Amino acid sequence: MKGLMVFKAGKRVLTAALLSATVLSTTPSMAETIFGAMAKAYNNNASLNADRAGVRVTDEGVAVAKSGYRPIVSATADLTSTNRRLDGGPSGTSNVGTFGVSVNQVLFDGFTVSNNIKAAKTQVLAARENLRNNEQNLLFSAAQAYMNVYLTRQIVILRQKNLEFLDEQLRAAKARFDVGEGTRTDVAQAEASKASAIATLDAAKSDEKTAEATYIQIVGDTPGRLAAAAMATKAVPKSMDQAFSIATNNHPAILSTQYAVDSAGYNVKANEGQLLPQIGLNGTIQRDEIFSGGISSGTTDGTSASAGIQVTIPIYNGGRTSALVRQSKETLGQRRIEVDVARDSVRQAIAQAYSEMESAKAQIVAQRSVVAAAQLALNGVIEERKVGQRTTLDVLNAQADVLTGQINLAQAERDSVVTSYAVLSAVGRLTAMQIGLQVAEYKPEEHYDAVKDKWIGLRTPDGR
Repeated sequence: MKGLMVFKAGKRVLTAALLSATVLSTTPSMAETIFGAMAKAYNNNASLNADRAGVRVTDEGVAVAKSGYRPIVSATADLTSTNRRLDGGPSGTSNVGTFGVSVNQVLFDGFTVSNNIKAAKTQVLAARENLRNNEQNLLFSAAQAYMNVYLTRQIVILRQKNLEFLDEQLRAAKARFDVGEGTRTDVAQAEASKASAIATLDAAKSDEKTAEATYIQIVGDTPGRLAAAAMATKAVPKSMDQAFSIATNNHPAILSTQYAVDSAGYNVKANEGQLLPQIGLNGTIQRDEIFSGGISSGTTDGTSASAGIQVTIPIYNGGRTSALVRQSKETLGQRRIEVDVARDSVRQAIAQAYSEMESAKAQIVAQRSVVAAAQLALNGVIEERKVGQRTTLDVLNAQADVLTGQINLAQAERDSVVTSYAVLSAVGRLTAMQIGLQVAEYKPEEHYDAVKDKWIGLRTPDGR
């Protein structure tokens, strides 16, 4: 599974007026939602559209395999002109035209075509599951990109307000110094804090631009005003054990490897079929037309037809077929191992996503307590400074503690949303239908049904 982006927040100061129990929940309602972003990604993402095209390519493999059952019809035409000269006599030209049609039909090929068709069909099923897995990864990436933009924007707002507060602190420190109530040290400390805040604000803006660029890449649209998002609850299993059970039978990454095993098994049988006798029916109709001039005149025509059954018994072809059989068996063994690899990967992803989601929930509770306590401490330090019991440095340090807690709370809220969608992805339930996206669901079987039995035609179902 994809790792979560972490935005580091150093200790910086923040105005008390901005402090609240949460950052993400206090933002007013905005135009774009996390579901809207995922819907745009589902419809617009170029990588996903390329994956869909790849499934359509795989669909044609079934039609290719079925062609082995159908007759092969070919026409031939040949025109030969011959100039002859007799010794001491006249010369002449002879034109010979040959036209014919031949038909070849396989009657028995050791079940090679039959197994090739079965292999192609299971490859289609595997490709569909791979597409479903890629769709889930994309939707998760869209949710992650959305929350990263939302978080970085909140951090920029916090740091901008913090800089405004530090401007006021610096002016107040200078005013106290001018009337003899403060020291040059207080002014220097306020100036240092402001300079540091400017640097961290610039870094936050850089993070925001980076997050927006990633959002555009995944979603296919620029992020406007973003609404706060809640944790995913629909289709989330109640326990980790339930998630393991569901994913084992449902996750597309596992199902695709199982279909790949079936396809590899059919390939073994198809290669073994090349060791069996091959029987084919051949038919030919041919017409010869001979046009002569000079030496003789006239036309001689002829039409012939032939039909027969050809039986080929393989004896030895240099070991090629045997090597192909051994190779396909090794491929089958590899595909079986890949099923276990996929199961282990899914299990690890579920465990990681669940643990991170629970950690994020706990972090939200803890950081809310941290912010509340730090706010009380800041208010107290400000009052104590007014009566000379605290210094400007004490106020700045208290502000930095509150800002750190506030940013950590925003990070935890972001992580709780992202990890909830990571759980859905790990289980195999992060699909457009199961999370209720308002999109026209892409159905790969429609293209498959349109091409699987086509005998002829160069145009694709969409008219290309």
